[in-house]
Amino acid sequence: MKRRLIFFAAAAFLVFSGCSRQDDPEPHAKGKVIVLMYHRIVEGEADNLYERSAENLEADLKYLIHNNIKVLTFNDLETIYSNREMPEGHSAIITFDDGDGSWYTIVRPMLLEYKMKATFFLWTYMMEHDSFLTWNQVEDMSNYTLRNGERPFIFGSHTYSHSYLYRNRNNFASQSEYNSFLDYELGRSKEIIEKYTPGTVNILSLPYGDGAGDPDIISAAERNGYKFIRTSIWGAVENSDFDFFVIPSLPMLDSTEPELIGDYLGI
Repeated sequence: MKRRLIFFAAAAFLVFSGCSRQDDPEPHAKGKVIVLMYHRIVEGEADNLYERSAENLEADLKYLIHNNIKVLTFNDLETIYSNREMPEGHSAIITFDDGDGSWYTIVRPMLLEYKMKATFFLWTYMMEHDSFLTWNQVEDMSNYTLRNGERPFIFGSHTYSHSYLYRNRNNFASQSEYNSFLDYELGRSKEIIEKYTPGTVNILSLPYGDGAGDPDIISAAERNGYKFIRTSIWGAVENSDFDFFVIPSLPMLDSTEPELIGDYLGI
C-alpha cells in the first residue's frame, strides 16, 4: 500500500508540474547551405580532376532530391543573411566554373529535367574559343524563363583572363597599378557578360581560389558592383552570420562521391 501511494504521488507531480515521463522533443536543428562547384561535364568517364561525368552529375542531383536538400540561389542566400536565420532543412547552391560548352549540351537539359537552378561563372576571354560556350548560347540560357517568370540560369564572373588575382600583385610597381589590374579583371568581365544576359552581374568566382578573404580583392569586388565572392575554401555555410565575400564551396571533382555532400551538411 505504501508503494502505491508513492507511485501515485510521483505521477501526480509529473502531471501537475507540466512534465511527462518522456523527454520533450528536441527543437529542429537549423540547416546548412552547401555551394557545389563543378567545371566541365563529360559523357563517359572523366579524364581529369576537374571533369565530372554526366552520370555522376545526375547522381548528385538525385542525391539532393532523395535527401530533401533544397536548391537555392545566391539571392536566397542574401535573404537568409537579411533574416538572420538559417532554414530548417539543408540546402545547396549549384555552380559551374569557366564556361565549357557542356553546360549547354549536357547540363542545361539535365537541370531542366530535374527542375533545378544554377549559377555559371564565365572566363570571358575564352568565350567562343575551343570548347567554350558561344555568346548566343549564353544569351539563350540566361533568358530562359520558367512558367513562374523565374530565370533558372544565372551568370556570374570568373574574371576576364582567369589570372591569379592575389599572386600577381607583386608584378605591379604600385598599389594603384594593382588596383587597375583588379578593376579590369572584375569590371571588364562584368561589362561583357551584361551585354548578353538580363539583369546585373553581381557574383564573382575566384580563379584557382586565389586571394580568398584578401581586402584588396574584396574592395575591388565592392567598387565593381559585386555582392558575393564564391571561393574554393572547402566548407558549408553553417550560420546566418556569414561573409558575402568569402563564401565556401565543395568542389565536385572526377571521383567525388555524392555522399560527401551529406558529410559536409551533417546528414
